[in-house]
Amino acid sequence: MTLLEFALAAPHLALFGHRAAAPRPRSGVARPPPQSHRCRRKPLLAVQSRTRPTGSPAASRGAAGVLERGTKQKDRTVAIRERLLSGEAPLPSAYDTAWVAMVPAPAPAGSAPAPRYPGCVDWVLRSQRRDDGSWGPSDPSLRKDALSSTLACVLALRKWGAGGDAIERGLRFIGRNWSCVTDDSCDAPAGFDIIFPGMLARAIGMGLEIPLVRQADVDAVLWLRDSERIRGMAASGDSQAFMAYVAEGLGDLVDWDKAAAAYQRKNGSFFNSPATTAAAAIHSNNDRARDYLDTVVAKFDCSVPTVYPRSAYSRLCMVDTLEKMGISRSFLPEIKTTLDMTYRSWLANDEEIMLDMATCAMAFRLLRLHRYDVSSDALSRFSSESSFRSSIQGHLNDTEALLQLLKASHTQITEDELVLESIGSWSSALLKEQLCSGKISRTVDPAEVEYVLKFPFHSNMDRLEHKWNIEHFKKQGFQTLKSPHRTCHPDEEIVSLAVDGFRSCQASFQEELHVVERWAKEMRLDELDYARVMPLICLFPSAATMFPGEFSEARIVAAKTNILATIVDDLFDVGESREEMENLVTLIEMWDAYEQVGFFSERVEIVFRAVYDTSNDIASRAAVVQNRSVIHHIAERWVEMARVMMVEAEWRMSGHKPSMEEYMPIAEPSFGLGTTVLTFLFFVGAELSEDAVRSPEYSELFHHMNVCGRLLNDLQSCERERAQGKINSVLLLAGRHGGCVEAAKAEVRSIIAASRMELLRMLVQEGGEVPWQCRREFWNISRVVHMMYMEVDGYASPKEMMRAANEVVVEPLRVAGKMKTHTPVESDKFGQANLS
Repeated sequence: MTLLEFALAAPHLALFGHRAAAPRPRSGVARPPPQSHRCRRKPLLAVQSRTRPTGSPAASRGAAGVLERGTKQKDRTVAIRERLLSGEAPLPSAYDTAWVAMVPAPAPAGSAPAPRYPGCVDWVLRSQRRDDGSWGPSDPSLRKDALSSTLACVLALRKWGAGGDAIERGLRFIGRNWSCVTDDSCDAPAGFDIIFPGMLARAIGMGLEIPLVRQADVDAVLWLRDSERIRGMAASGDSQAFMAYVAEGLGDLVDWDKAAAAYQRKNGSFFNSPATTAAAAIHSNNDRARDYLDTVVAKFDCSVPTVYPRSAYSRLCMVDTLEKMGISRSFLPEIKTTLDMTYRSWLANDEEIMLDMATCAMAFRLLRLHRYDVSSDALSRFSSESSFRSSIQGHLNDTEALLQLLKASHTQITEDELVLESIGSWSSALLKEQLCSGKISRTVDPAEVEYVLKFPFHSNMDRLEHKWNIEHFKKQGFQTLKSPHRTCHPDEEIVSLAVDGFRSCQASFQEELHVVERWAKEMRLDELDYARVMPLICLFPSAATMFPGEFSEARIVAAKTNILATIVDDLFDVGESREEMENLVTLIEMWDAYEQVGFFSERVEIVFRAVYDTSNDIASRAAVVQNRSVIHHIAERWVEMARVMMVEAEWRMSGHKPSMEEYMPIAEPSFGLGTTVLTFLFFVGAELSEDAVRSPEYSELFHHMNVCGRLLNDLQSCERERAQGKINSVLLLAGRHGGCVEAAKAEVRSIIAASRMELLRMLVQEGGEVPWQCRREFWNISRVVHMMYMEVDGYASPKEMMRAANEVVVEPLRVAGKMKTHTPVESDKFGQANLS
C-alpha cells in the first residue's frame, strides 16, 4: 500500500497505505483499443517563473514594493539578531529593588546605620507613580503585585528616614486598594499570603499605619502568614524550598544559616532572587549574599530585576520561539553561538541551567535536537511527580515548567531513558488536570497546552505547527514570580518575519501545485478510471516538512512519486486482472527493455509510461545535483514495490494467511515510501553517494520508517480489515495473545515506539554514512505518518486531511486585522485543486 492512497469522495482510496476495496471498471462501457501514448514532451518538474514586462509602471511599483519589504525584513532581522546575542534585558522590579535598598552597610559600633546601596534608595524615591502613589505594575490585573511592591518601597524609605510624603502617598494607595489583599479572584505574586503579611507586621513595628483600614482587617491579613507558615511546616518537607524562597516574609522566624546551607547557590544568591538574598543579608552575616547583591546592583545600575541571572532561559526561549515560528533558518549562526554557550554551561553543570526546571528541560531538548551529546540523567532530579509538587514551580502551579518537561520527554531515543518516560507520564497528567480545573498559568495559553498534548514532537508537521504558532502568538507576558517578570523579546519583529516567510512559502507551494497538476494531465493520469489523482494531497506532506524555498524541486518530485505510487497500488488493489498486474510487474522489471514485453491494456501502458518517463526525467535532473547517474536506484525501488504488491495481491486472491515473519518483509516495502523518499532525497542539498545508498545505515533508516508507517496504518485499520477478512499485523499478532486484539495492539505500539526512538537516535547522532539532511527527511516522514494515523483525532479522515492540506498550501494566515477573506481549496472529480 502506498504513502498517499487517499481520496475525498472515493472510499476505495485511503491515506498512507490504507487498505480498502476499489470499485471495478464500469461494466458495459466500451474501451478504445490499446494504443501507444509515449510522452512527447519532457515532464514538467520545475516551477516556471512568472515575469512582468520590464519598464512598465506596474513593474516599477512592484520593484519598489519588493525593495521596501526587503529593507523592513532586514531591519527586523537585525533587531532579533541583536537581542539573541545580547542576552537578557529584564525590567527593573520595584519590589526586589526595595528589599536590596534595605540592606545596611557595614558600620563601626555606635555609628548611625546607612544603606549599603544608596543608589537603590534614590531609585525607589524617583520611581513612585505620581498619579496614585504606587510602585510596581500599573496593570489593574496585577493589583496585588502593585500592593506588594508599594509596601516594600514604603518600608525601604521608612528604614532610612527618606521620602516622608512618598511614604504617606504609598500608604494611602494601599489603604484604597485594601480589598484586593484578601480577594482570591485577583492574581497574586509568588508567596503573597506570606510576604505581604510579613511586610505588614514589619510596617506596624516601624510605627506605620494603613489609612482607611480597620484593625480587624489588619489582623485578618496578619493571620494569613501564620496559617500559611503552619501549613508549610506541616507539609513534611514538601514546602521547605518554597518557604525558603519567600523567606523575606518570615524574617527572624527563619533559621538563615540552615537556609544558606540548603539553598544558597554558588553565586551567593538564594534561588537567584535579589529579594530573598537581600533578606538573608539583612538577617544574617552572609558575605556571599552581599557579594551577589553587589554584582547585581553594579550590573543594573541601582535597580534590580526580580530574578538574576536569567540569560540562559531568555536566550533559549528566543531560540525556541524562532523555531516554533518557522524563521530560525535566518539566524543559524546566532543560534549556534547560543547553543554552544549553553552546552558549555551544561557540561560545567551550571546552576543557572541545571537547577531551574524549565531552563534545564528546554536546554536538554534543544541541545539534543541540535545533535549535542547530552544525557537525560541531568533531568533525574525531576523524574517524579513529587519532585515537582515539592518545588517552587509546583507551588506556583507553573504550567510553563510542565510544558518544557513534557516537550523534553518527547525526545527519548532509547528504551533505557526511563527518566524521560516517567517525566512524560506525570507531566502530561498534571497538564490535563490543569486544563480541566482551569488552573493554567496566566502566562500560558490553554490552547498551547492542548496542542502540545495532542501533537507531541513525533507526530507534528513543521508548517502546520508554524502556522498555528503564528496565529496564536502572544506577546511575551508577565511571568508570575514575586513581582512581574518579562524578558524583552522583539515580538513584533518575530511575527512580521514569520508572516512574511509563511506567505512566501505558500506562494511557492501554489506554483508547485500547478506544476504537478499540469504534469498529471500530460501523463494522462486523469484517464485512469480506477484511480484518483490528488496533487494537493500528494504535495502536502513535503510542503509541511520541507518548506524552505531551496527544496522546491524536492517537493515537486515527492508529490509526483506519491501520485505514481498511489496509482500503481490502486491497479493492484482493484485486483480485476492477474494479467494486468503481472504485465506491469514485468514491464517495471525490464525497465529500458520494456518494448520487448508489450502492454496488456491501455491503462497498464498509461501507468508504466508515467512511471518510466517521469522517473527518467527526475533521474536526469538528479544526476546534475549528484554528479552521477541515479536511475538504477530509482528503478530498483519501483521493481521492489511492484513485486511485493504482486505478492500481496496473490495472498488476497488465494486467501493465504501469512505469519507475522512472512508478512512484515512484504508489508514494509508495499507501504510505498521507498520510491518516494529515495527519489526526493537526491534533491535535499546533500551528496547521496552510492556507498551511502547501499549502507546498512540507509537500510536501517528505511526499515524503521516503514515499520512506523505500516504498523500505524494497521493499528487504525484493524477493525475494518478484520470485518473485510484482510491481512493485518494486529490480527496476526492477536493469535499469539489468545485472540486478544487489545494485547496485540499494545505489542504493535511497543514496536512502533522502538522504531520511532531509533529513528530519532539516528537523526541526532554525529557522523554516519548517510548525510544528516537525508536522515532528517526519514524522521520527517515518520512524523507525517504518526500525525496521519493517530488513533485519536488523527488526520486519516478525508475531510481532516484536506483541511490540513489547505491550511499549509492554500489558506492564508488568520492574523487579526491583516487577513483577507479566503476560500479553501475544493477537489474536482480528478482530485485537482481549484485555486481560482
